[in-house]
Amino acid sequence: MRTSRFSEEQIIGFLKQAEAGMVIKELCRKGGFSDATFYKWRAKYGGMDVSEARRLRELEAENAKLKRLLAEAHLDMHALTGVSGRQSQTCLPNLSRGRPGGAQAPQGQAACERTGSAAAGNGGQRCVEHGLRQ
Repeated sequence: MRTSRFSEEQIIGFLKQAEAGMVIKELCRKGGFSDATFYKWRAKYGGMDVSEARRLRELEAENAKLKRLLAEAHLDMHALTGVSGRQSQTCLPNLSRGRPGGAQAPQGQAACERTGSAAAGNGGQRCVEHGLRQ
Protein backbone atom coordinates (compact mmCIF):
# COMPACT_ATOMS: atom_id res chain seq x y z
CA MET A 1 0.00 0.00 0.00
CA ARG A 2 1.28 3.45 -0.88
CA THR A 3 2.30 5.65 2.01
CA SER A 4 1.01 9.18 2.43
CA ARG A 5 3.08 12.25 1.64
CA PHE A 6 1.77 13.72 4.86
CA SER A 7 2.45 12.62 8.42
CA GLU A 8 -0.29 12.12 10.97
CA GLU A 9 0.74 15.39 12.59
CA GLN A 10 0.26 17.29 9.32
CA ILE A 11 -3.06 15.60 8.60
CA ILE A 12 -4.40 16.44 12.04
CA GLY A 13 -3.13 20.00 11.57
CA PHE A 14 -5.16 20.30 8.35
CA LEU A 15 -8.24 18.93 10.12
CA LYS A 16 -7.81 21.44 12.96
CA GLN A 17 -7.57 24.29 10.44
CA ALA A 18 -10.83 23.16 8.87
CA GLU A 19 -12.46 22.98 12.30
CA ALA A 20 -11.24 26.51 13.00
CA GLY A 21 -13.28 27.76 10.07
CA MET A 22 -10.98 27.67 7.04
CA VAL A 23 -12.78 26.88 3.79
CA ILE A 24 -12.12 23.25 2.82
CA LYS A 25 -11.58 23.98 -0.89
CA GLU A 26 -8.94 26.58 -0.06
CA LEU A 27 -7.28 24.33 2.52
CA CYS A 28 -7.06 21.49 0.01
CA ARG A 29 -5.64 23.77 -2.69
CA LYS A 30 -2.97 25.20 -0.35
CA GLY A 31 -2.12 21.78 1.05
CA GLY A 32 -1.91 20.11 -2.35
CA PHE A 33 -4.47 17.33 -1.83
CA SER A 34 -7.98 16.64 -3.09
CA ASP A 35 -11.31 17.14 -1.37
CA ALA A 36 -11.82 13.38 -1.35
CA THR A 37 -8.52 12.91 0.48
CA PHE A 38 -9.55 15.49 3.07
CA TYR A 39 -12.87 13.76 3.73
CA LYS A 40 -11.13 10.37 3.93
CA TRP A 41 -8.71 11.80 6.50
CA ARG A 42 -11.59 13.36 8.43
CA ALA A 43 -13.34 9.99 8.57
CA LYS A 44 -10.20 8.26 9.83
CA TYR A 45 -8.56 10.90 12.05
CA GLY A 46 -11.47 13.19 12.94
CA GLY A 47 -11.42 14.18 16.61
CA MET A 48 -8.03 12.56 17.29
CA ASP A 49 -4.95 14.05 18.84
CA VAL A 50 -1.46 13.34 17.49
CA SER A 51 -0.75 10.78 20.22
CA GLU A 52 -3.96 8.91 19.43
CA ALA A 53 -3.07 8.85 15.72
CA ARG A 54 0.35 7.37 16.55
CA ARG A 55 -1.31 4.72 18.69
CA LEU A 56 -3.70 3.94 15.83
CA ARG A 57 -0.76 3.47 13.46
CA GLU A 58 0.98 1.15 15.96
CA LEU A 59 -2.17 -0.92 16.41
CA GLU A 60 -2.68 -1.21 12.65
CA ALA A 61 0.94 -2.39 12.23
CA GLU A 62 0.53 -4.94 15.03
CA ASN A 63 -2.74 -6.17 13.52
CA ALA A 64 -1.06 -6.64 10.11
CA LYS A 65 1.78 -8.59 11.76
CA LEU A 66 -0.66 -10.87 13.59
CA LYS A 67 -2.63 -11.49 10.40
CA ARG A 68 0.58 -12.54 8.61
CA LEU A 69 1.48 -14.90 11.46
CA LEU A 70 -1.99 -16.45 11.38
CA ALA A 71 -1.81 -16.92 7.61
CA GLU A 72 1.60 -18.60 7.93
CA ALA A 73 0.28 -20.89 10.66
CA HIS A 74 -2.68 -21.91 8.48
CA LEU A 75 -0.31 -22.61 5.58
CA ASP A 76 1.89 -24.74 7.85
CA MET A 77 -1.13 -26.70 9.10
CA HIS A 78 -2.34 -27.22 5.55
CA ALA A 79 1.12 -28.38 4.45
CA LEU A 80 1.37 -30.81 7.37
CA THR A 81 -2.04 -32.35 6.68
CA GLY A 82 -1.08 -32.65 3.00
CA VAL A 83 2.15 -34.48 3.90
CA SER A 84 0.43 -37.01 6.14
CA GLY A 85 -2.20 -37.68 3.46
CA ARG A 86 -5.01 -37.61 6.00
CA GLN A 87 -8.15 -35.58 5.90
CA SER A 88 -10.06 -34.12 8.81
CA GLN A 89 -10.56 -36.62 11.61
CA THR A 90 -13.83 -35.47 13.09
CA CYS A 91 -17.31 -36.88 13.05
CA LEU A 92 -19.66 -35.78 10.34
CA PRO A 93 -22.48 -33.79 11.91
CA ASN A 94 -25.50 -35.61 13.24
CA LEU A 95 -28.34 -34.42 11.03
CA SER A 96 -31.11 -36.06 13.03
CA ARG A 97 -32.63 -32.77 14.29
CA GLY A 98 -32.53 -33.77 17.90
CA ARG A 99 -33.31 -37.50 17.52
CA PRO A 100 -30.44 -39.51 18.99
CA GLY A 101 -28.79 -41.79 16.45
CA GLY A 102 -31.01 -40.49 13.66
CA ALA A 103 -28.17 -39.86 11.21
CA GLN A 104 -26.61 -43.11 10.13
CA ALA A 105 -23.14 -43.65 8.70
CA PRO A 106 -22.96 -44.38 4.97
CA GLN A 107 -22.85 -48.03 3.84
CA GLY A 108 -19.51 -49.62 4.76
CA GLN A 109 -18.37 -46.76 7.02
CA ALA A 110 -18.24 -47.01 10.80
CA ALA A 111 -20.27 -44.66 13.00
CA CYS A 112 -19.30 -42.88 16.19
CA GLU A 113 -20.61 -44.65 19.29
CA ARG A 114 -21.74 -41.38 20.85
CA THR A 115 -23.37 -39.47 17.98
CA GLY A 116 -24.04 -42.18 15.44
CA SER A 117 -22.50 -40.02 12.74
CA ALA A 118 -19.84 -41.15 10.30
CA ALA A 119 -16.16 -40.76 11.12
CA ALA A 120 -14.66 -38.77 8.27
CA GLY A 121 -11.25 -39.28 6.73
CA ASN A 122 -9.75 -41.78 9.14
CA GLY A 123 -10.73 -45.10 7.61
CA GLY A 124 -13.47 -45.68 10.15
CA GLN A 125 -11.02 -46.45 12.94
CA ARG A 126 -11.64 -43.78 15.55
CA CYS A 127 -13.82 -40.76 16.20
CA VAL A 128 -11.17 -38.21 17.16
CA GLU A 129 -13.72 -35.72 18.48
CA HIS A 130 -14.95 -38.11 21.16
CA GLY A 131 -11.99 -40.51 21.38
CA LEU A 132 -14.24 -43.54 20.89
CA ARG A 133 -13.67 -46.55 18.68
CA GLN A 134 -16.32 -47.50 16.18
